Amino acid sequence: MFTTFRTPILRAALLGTAITATAACSGGSAEEDVAYVARDVESLYAEAQRRLDRGNTLLAAALFDEVERQHPYSPWARRAQLMSAFSYYIARDYNKSIRNAQRFLSIHPGNKDAPYAYYLIALSYYEQISDVNRDQKITEQAKSALREVNRRFPQTEYAADARLKLDLVDDHLAGKEMEIGRHYQRSGQWLASAIRFRNVVEKFDTTSHTPEALYRLTESSLALGLRQEAVKYAAVLGANYPGDEWYEKAYELVQDEAPESVASVGGN
Repeated sequence: MFTTFRTPILRAALLGTAITATAACSGGSAEEDVAYVARDVESLYAEAQRRLDRGNTLLAAALFDEVERQHPYSPWARRAQLMSAFSYYIARDYNKSIRNAQRFLSIHPGNKDAPYAYYLIALSYYEQISDVNRDQKITEQAKSALREVNRRFPQTEYAADARLKLDLVDDHLAGKEMEIGRHYQRSGQWLASAIRFRNVVEKFDTTSHTPEALYRLTESSLALGLRQEAVKYAAVLGANYPGDEWYEKAYELVQDEAPESVASVGGN
């Protein structure tokens, strides 16, 4: 029976359906008490589903938790565990979503819905990624969780979406390296800045930050008196991004600082 919910769950997670917008406004109150009232498992589960459908996501999660608490050995308890994790995700209570999904996996590691549990964990980390000016621990956790989805279930829809999100995560991490590198440049710490920009070129070479990183390496190398290194980076930039604005700037910089090496860099 759980398969009847799986497609809507995936659609909500991947496409951001109206339930997310509804939940953001009316997710329910964490103070709403779910008083213990013994109920049969079918009616309790149905009530939890009804609350979820109405966007009352926190109360729905609590009711799904109650299904497991009152009927721990019922097949409904297994479904309720994952539905609780989903409800918390929609309510943006990501820590509880992760905890419940991980608990589901610890109890039912080989269940047919395990791929979705792994995916839900990855989504919960991904949604918490902060801007590049803050610590990126969550970003690294999101990357690790997305990789796990792709590694375990490469042929699934979950893995396809995880691969797309991994590209965005890498771009975000590269942006953080660039931010730190620029800060070191402004402080005149040229060696430290070069290390950060080299990280971008070596670890995140497919991201949108690579052209600027190569230009900044050209800058930092010249500031350190490493003219041949600067020329090398400018040449790599010209070979891979010949029409890019960062190549134009690198070419002008080398022309000013190392005119004898301009031929090595290329020209317009």
